[in-house]
Order: sequence, then C-alpha cells, then structure tokens
Amino acid sequence: MKLKILLPAKVLLEEEVEKVTAEAENGFFTILPRHVDFVSALVPSIFTYVTSGGSEHYLALDEGILIKQGDQLYVSAARAVQGESLEVLQETVESELKVLGESEKKSRAVMSRLEVDTLRRFSRLGGER
Repeated sequence: MKLKILLPAKVLLEEEVEKVTAEAENGFFTILPRHVDFVSALVPSIFTYVTSGGSEHYLALDEGILIKQGDQLYVSAARAVQGESLEVLQETVESELKVLGESEKKSRAVMSRLEVDTLRRFSRLGGER
C-alpha cells in the first residue's frame, strides 16, 4: 500500500507499507493491503506502520481522517510527530506539547486583552448616547 500522511502545510510522509495500525473512537484497527476500502475519523493517538522492508515506525497523530481506497492510504491530520521508537516519540511529543502550551498561554492572554478592550469600547459607545 502507498501511505501518505498529509498535514495542513506539508506532506509529512510518503511510504510503501505492509500494515497500518490506527485508533478511531471505537478502538484500534489494523489495515492490510487487501482490506476493504473505508473512511475513519481518527482520535489523538499513536499511529503505527510497517514498511515493505519490515521495519515498524511510529507517529503521534492529532485528530484526523484516514481514507483507504484500493492500494492508496491517506491520513490527514492537524498535527503529527514522528519518532524512531516509542521512547523517542514520547520525548518529542512532550517537548512539542510544552511549546504548544506556552504558545497557547500567550494566545489566551492576547485574546483576553482584546476582549477587555472591545468591552471598554462598547461601554463608551453606550455612555455617549
């Protein structure tokens, strides 16, 4: 099968694979080359694939969509992180989450300031009438 991992800004991965394991809302599933075509919504989880050479690889995926059509397998996700092993993947995800957490705090502070400023302007408009 031809696996293609798509992110909003780039194609993360294009690889020939023998097997894929992913997680949907109702649990984990495995796809093999002769599997029936289908579409599945993925939950944030560890995505595993085995290449044609037999080596196993790991990705941490955010929510996404998996589409299997013929020998094509597409995964579209908001974010994904690759790791050579589960240990490396865990370290990478933890560092990425730390960066995202700091960025999210800054974004929330900016949004709060914007909301307060907007409310002040509306209150001024109401007082001028």
